[in-house]
Amino acid sequence: MSLTLYNSLTRRKQPFEPIEPGKVKMYVCGITAYNYFHVGNGRAFMTFDVVRRYLMWQGYEVRYVQNFTDVDDKILKRAVEEGSTMEAIAEKISFAAFTLKMPIASIFFAPIPTPELPT
Repeated sequence: MSLTLYNSLTRRKQPFEPIEPGKVKMYVCGITAYNYFHVGNGRAFMTFDVVRRYLMWQGYEVRYVQNFTDVDDKILKRAVEEGSTMEAIAEKISFAAFTLKMPIASIFFAPIPTPELPT
């Protein structure tokens, strides 16, 4: 069975073909770490985990990266409300999300933007 995906760039469904034969690189948006995990966050985790597992089942080597946004107005607002910092809020919420018991395969890498920002 072939995999057909929606290409948001072309706004069309198209057959999946990896750039490099036998290998797939997935970069998926994760949560914005301003509040604890909820079912809406879970949808993104589960949807892309299903795609990844299907690709692995098809024999692809899959590198799966999911970011955690830690720079956002909602995080800043929460930090002000709690008398904390954006970094502390994002770290607390991201840690809580990573420790959930969800039936998803592990994330290969989860980049966090703040360390990359100039100070």
